Amino acid sequence: MGMSSLRDLGLSEYEARAYRSLLETGPTTAKELSRASDVPMGRIYDVLNSLETYNLVRSQTASRPKKYVAVEPDTALDRLLEDKKRELQEKVGQYEEIVDDLSSQLESADPVEEPFWTAAVGPDNSLDLLLERLAAADDEIIMVGSAPARQVDILSGTERIVDELEAALERGVEVSLLVRPDLFESLPEEANREYYERLFHYDNYSARASPNIRTTFELLDGVEVCIEVPHPLGREETFGVIDMKDSDFTADISQAFEEHWAEAKPVGPP
Repeated sequence: MGMSSLRDLGLSEYEARAYRSLLETGPTTAKELSRASDVPMGRIYDVLNSLETYNLVRSQTASRPKKYVAVEPDTALDRLLEDKKRELQEKVGQYEEIVDDLSSQLESADPVEEPFWTAAVGPDNSLDLLLERLAAADDEIIMVGSAPARQVDILSGTERIVDELEAALERGVEVSLLVRPDLFESLPEEANREYYERLFHYDNYSARASPNIRTTFELLDGVEVCIEVPHPLGREETFGVIDMKDSDFTADISQAFEEHWAEAKPVGPP
C-alpha cells in the first residue's frame, strides 16, 4: 500500500491541506490559514465549515476575527473512521435489501429432465461446490459418508457443512445422515459436537449408522447427487466432487440408500 492520505478517509484535497496546516499553525484565522495552506480565500470558509461538520476543527467564536483550532490527530482520525464505518453499515443494509428484493424476483426454472453434471477438483473447490448444492436443496438432503467433511481441514469444513445443514433444517428440509459406525470415533471431538449439538434437536433431522457404507455422497431432493472422489494416492483428502442431475442414476442411488437405511441403527448423542 502506498502512502496513506486524509483523502483516503474522505476529505477533499483542500480539506486535507487546511487540516494539516492548522495542526502546524495552532489557533489561527481563516485568512492566515488560507495563506499557510494555499487554499484560496474564496474557498477557505466552505472548507472550514466542512471540517467543523466532520468535527475535525473547533472555532473560537468570541474572538474577532474568528479563530480556528485543529482537533488532535488521534481523535480526528477516530472520528473519520467512525464516519466511514457508519457509511459502510448503511451500504451493507442497502445491499441486503437489494438481495432480499432480488431473491423474490429471481426464480429458478423447473428442473430440466436431461442429465447435467459438473465437477470440482481440489479440497477447497470441492467444499464450495458441496455447500452451494446443499444451499439449493428444497425438500431433502441425504448424506452418506464413510468420512464426511474430509474435504478441507476437518474442523472448519465440518463447521461450514453443519452451518448449511442447519440452514436447510430451518427452512424445513428433511436431513438424513447415514454413516459408518466407526466414523464418529475417527472424527475430532469438536467436529462430532458440531453434528450432535447443533442438529440433533431438529425433528426433521435423523442419523443412522451402518457398517456397509463404503462411499461418501449427498443425494439432494431425489434428483441430484454429489459424489466425493477419493484421492487416487489414498491421501486423507477429497480429490474432487462430481455433481450429477440424472434421474435414472439418482433413482438407483435412492433405492440403494433406502435398503441400507432400513437396516441401519439410529445414532443418538454420545
